[in-house]
Amino acid sequence: MDIYGVLGCSLGAALGGLILVCYKLGLLYQLFHKTERQSPRHGGESVAEVLRTHGVKFVFTLVGGHISPILVACEKMGIRIVDTRHEATAVFAADAVARLSGTVGVAAVTAGPGLTNTVTAVKNAQMAESPLLLIGGAAATLLQGRGALQDIDQMSLFKPLCKFCASVRTVREIVPTVRKALAIAQSGTPGPVFIEFPIDTLYPYHVVEKEFAPKNTPKGLMGKIIAWYLKNHLSNLFAGAWETRDLSPLPVHIPHATEDEVQRCVELVSRAKKPVILLGSQATLPPTPADDIRNALESLGIPCFLGGMSRGMLGKNSPLHIRQNRRDALKDADLVLLAGTVCDFRLSYGRVLNRRSKIIAVNRDKSQLLKNSDMFWKPTVAIQGDAGSFLLRLSKALKGHRCPEEWPQKLKEADDIKEKANRAKADEKTERHLNPLSVLHHVDELLAEDSIIVADGGDFVGSAAYIMRPRGPLRWLDPALFWVLKVLYIWKGESPQPPPMCSIHLDDATAAILRQNAHHTPAYWWRGDRVMKPIST
Repeated sequence: MDIYGVLGCSLGAALGGLILVCYKLGLLYQLFHKTERQSPRHGGESVAEVLRTHGVKFVFTLVGGHISPILVACEKMGIRIVDTRHEATAVFAADAVARLSGTVGVAAVTAGPGLTNTVTAVKNAQMAESPLLLIGGAAATLLQGRGALQDIDQMSLFKPLCKFCASVRTVREIVPTVRKALAIAQSGTPGPVFIEFPIDTLYPYHVVEKEFAPKNTPKGLMGKIIAWYLKNHLSNLFAGAWETRDLSPLPVHIPHATEDEVQRCVELVSRAKKPVILLGSQATLPPTPADDIRNALESLGIPCFLGGMSRGMLGKNSPLHIRQNRRDALKDADLVLLAGTVCDFRLSYGRVLNRRSKIIAVNRDKSQLLKNSDMFWKPTVAIQGDAGSFLLRLSKALKGHRCPEEWPQKLKEADDIKEKANRAKADEKTERHLNPLSVLHHVDELLAEDSIIVADGGDFVGSAAYIMRPRGPLRWLDPALFWVLKVLYIWKGESPQPPPMCSIHLDDATAAILRQNAHHTPAYWWRGDRVMKPIST
């Protein structure tokens, strides 16, 4: 290569490096996009606009200075701000909203300890497969890693817990980042997502400018270079910030069973004499309405065991809903359909399944779909897809076919025997303490039709699951797979406001029943009013 070739390569490399530096500093972007220095707008408004366009009605929070612009803007745009007493409670509440409404639950907390306080609740949302957006404050973009107040590496903390993590670096990134996060939270297997908002991306230009302005006139070459760098960083931070952008929701990608998979399952179900469906929380996920799933199950006529959020799917007294003796039913079944149900500890890791049974497993998450299939069970058909839409397609393909009636009748008769035995246990008198079965039976008898039941604890939840009867779909919440012990309340549905967390909303009649059964031990139940007082015994 001659001298001209060497010079040409050197100049090309230098030019490329210069262009890269200009790109990194935002100089190229600023050539074509204006920085509106006089605008009073701020990044919190951009966040609120996207949330409103996506149908978000509540933002749960514990107020902090880092995130105040988001909360102020949301309130102005009609999004209700629910202030809690702990950041974990804010995320738990957002999780509950996500499960019950089918939309993304949103929680906003301040930087540092505000975010670390949410870790358990975010993990719970991840394991419950709840679409949740966690908004976190952060130190200013130029101060991160320099010892700023509450500055920690928040991204590394949440990457193992969230499907998507992003740190906004300029105001113009806010809208596309929030849209992307909301779509990812709902796509595939739903789960939490996290966006970090440095404080200088949320406040107006004139407020941020004061923090960038040097106190004294810079002296010397290095001082002038630093002053230019700060001024350019500020301009790039707000360049193109208020240009019109698309706020509408991005497409949500949901896996579905193939036609061949559905057809194979149709053949298996049509030949089964003793089929059983185990319905899990995934079956309640959008886009399939819960009422459509209920109609599909009733059309199939197959006895069902309901777990998690699917409790109540068949109403209070469906002949297809079998609540007791699940282990015995699974031993006798010749076909088991796991519709969003996972073979974890709740199914003894798959050991309760009859090895001679045909097993159809449907789950959006491949790892959950095949969990423990290398040891204790083998699926005949494994489908990575949405359980709700699969049941609709299966019902449609099997139109006119119903499970032999003697099979669900047999299971229901055994169910009734076990129910009577439980009732007898509930009637047993205790010398001092509450009889939990009696409490649960009484509360169940007094529940309004639109009540939402939230059960918390260990054995108490297990007992509630086979005694209390949710009146319809999406009327049950429990700690989910992570089994976090957090809140227990019963929300009487006609209340126009979301229930205060950590309470039970009871009417006077229910409170009286609890008092009658309290004997000599205080009943640790709480009225659902703002001033939470223990119900006296």
